[in-house]
Order: sequence, then structure tokens, then C-alpha cells
Amino acid sequence: MPGRLVTLFVCGDVMTGRGVDQILPHPGDSRLWESYVKDARMYVRLAEEVNGPIPAPVSYAWPWGDALGVLDEQAPDVRVINLETAVTRSDDVAWPKPVCYRMNPANLACLTVAKPDVAVLANNHVLDFGYQGMAETLENLDVAGIVTAGAGADLAEARRPAVVPVGDGSRVLVWSFGTGSSGVPSSWGATADRPGVDCLPDLSAATAAEIVQRVQRVKRAGDVAVASVHWGSNWGYEVGDDEVDFAHWLIDGGFDVVHGHSSHHPRPIEAYQGKIILYGCGDFIDDYEGISGHEEYRDDLRLIYLATVNPADGRLVRLTMVPMRARRMSLHHARRADARWMAATLDRVSRPFRTHVTLDGSRLVCAW
Repeated sequence: MPGRLVTLFVCGDVMTGRGVDQILPHPGDSRLWESYVKDARMYVRLAEEVNGPIPAPVSYAWPWGDALGVLDEQAPDVRVINLETAVTRSDDVAWPKPVCYRMNPANLACLTVAKPDVAVLANNHVLDFGYQGMAETLENLDVAGIVTAGAGADLAEARRPAVVPVGDGSRVLVWSFGTGSSGVPSSWGATADRPGVDCLPDLSAATAAEIVQRVQRVKRAGDVAVASVHWGSNWGYEVGDDEVDFAHWLIDGGFDVVHGHSSHHPRPIEAYQGKIILYGCGDFIDDYEGISGHEEYRDDLRLIYLATVNPADGRLVRLTMVPMRARRMSLHHARRADARWMAATLDRVSRPFRTHVTLDGSRLVCAW
């Protein structure tokens, strides 16, 4: 039986396309098909108007900024990101979809510099540049040594979990699911003879039961099972009853961590049956500086989530979060006042789940 604890790094959406791609050493085609912005470099200019010049070309480490030092210091066993960018040169844009992200494959080091083990892909951007773009994304990530989950050449591949050995006989298993509530088109769902993502038809008990059967077929003693779910709206702290029920069903059925994402800011946290549910991790890397609206949610503040789990029973040992702030498309340690704001906000919105969040030094900690 495994005897050591396992620490996971998870975060919200990683969007290294569009404006971020333009400041990297090999900027790709800057064309956009959006209603108002037709050139990705406009997002660079918007960010500079707010926070000052960006010294492009920047290093591959620039978008991660101080987060890399935190990750090196904490040395999590497994690093999981939700990659919301196609890594492709394909021009098969999913027009008239409002926003499409792609990163030049020549900038792939912008991802590998953070040493992610798993990229979950069942989201509303992996097919932004068609099936060719998704196939290139899968190939590029495979060559880079990043295991993927949630997308594939057919339904069986899209449903296959990412498997990361962590020593002492333990493994971290990561499944990735997309939902219509987060903007994943139902037409993107993989089938037996069509590429795509693992798109859930709903958040019903029947859908949860089918997923639980999958995890029970694969999971063995000492494994930590993660359900990474792209769901919910972009803004707001309210968690729907269907999301709560679905997360609980997954935990009851054998999952140990529910990693939620899609919202542009962190959402409530719950420990259910001693296991962690992150209803929304917020954005992590993007080019949103300078875009006005929804300022009350402080989407410039980001969180590094570090969840330590006992693989013997899957129960959470501790959860710490390191607050960061995005400036000039790079992550910096949050100011003390910002960290206090984040702690107070998460504490308030998580109270219905009997979760208490406080600031301890430079980190947020949880108690239940």
C-alpha cells in the first residue's frame, strides 16, 4: 500500500494564444475573426495601456512569471493545467464562434517551461481551428511529453484518462469532461467514428453513474482519481444545485478530486466526504488585461492550487493557494491587500459549503 502523500498542482484556464502568442519569440498569424478585434496584437496594446510596455519578444517563462518559482519551491508530484488554446497553424477557424485561440507550435516551450504532466482538453477552445487543429494540438503535446485527457481521434480516446505514476505504486488518473454550460458545442462531442472531446450530455445521476463505472474499471488501490470538469458560466459565484449534486456523485463513486474550471475568477471550495471539490479555479494565463467589465470579480487575481491527498483513501490532507496577479501578461506575487481581498472573498462565497478560507502569510489556507 502506498505510504506517502501526493501533492497536485491544478489551476484554471491556460490561454497562451492570441495576445500571449504575439509577445512570444515566434508569434503566429495575428488574424482574428472576432466582431470588434481583427488583430491579436490589439490585446497586447490594451494590456500595455493599463500596465505599461511589454518587452516583446519575451522569454517563454514570461507568462508564468513568479508562478514558476512557487512551483519549483513546492515541487508538486503532478501538475495539471486546463489548456484552452489550440497549438496549431491551421486556418480552419470555427467561425462564427466569437473567440478562437491558437498558439504557434514554435512557441510550445511556453508550456513545457512550467513542466505540466497533464493538459486537460475537454473545453470550448480545443477545436477552435477544426479537427486538423485539434489533431496537431494532440501531436504537439505528445511530442512535448505532456499527457492529454478529454480529446481524441474518437470517443474511446477522448474518454481515456491521463495516467501519471507517482512512485510507491500510486498513480494519478485524470479524466477531462466538457459541458454545454461552459460553451462546449454539442457538435464537438467525439463519437465512435468522429474526433472530438468528451462532452457530457447533462449533469444527471445517469451521466454520473456512467462516468463512475469508468473510474471503477481503471482505479486501483493507491490511485488518486481526478475529474477535471469544464462547466458553468464565466462570471458569478453561485454554484448550481446540478453542479453540486454531480460533484458529490463523482466523489461517492470513487473520484478523489473534482477540478472545476471555466469561470474567469475563482469560485467556491468544498470538502465533501473529506475530498476536495474546486467548483471553479478561474483564469490563470490569458491576455485579458485592459478589457473592461466585471471589475468587481478582480479577474486580474489568479490562484495556484496545491492539494495534498493521501492516496491510501483519497482524502484531502491540506489545500493551500498562492495568490498571483497578472500584469503585462505575466504573473506576479499578489500584493498583501489583494491577497486579503481574495481570502475574504473566497471565505464568503465558500461559507455555504462550510469552508473557511484565511490568509496565512503569503498563502490562502482552508479549514472545514
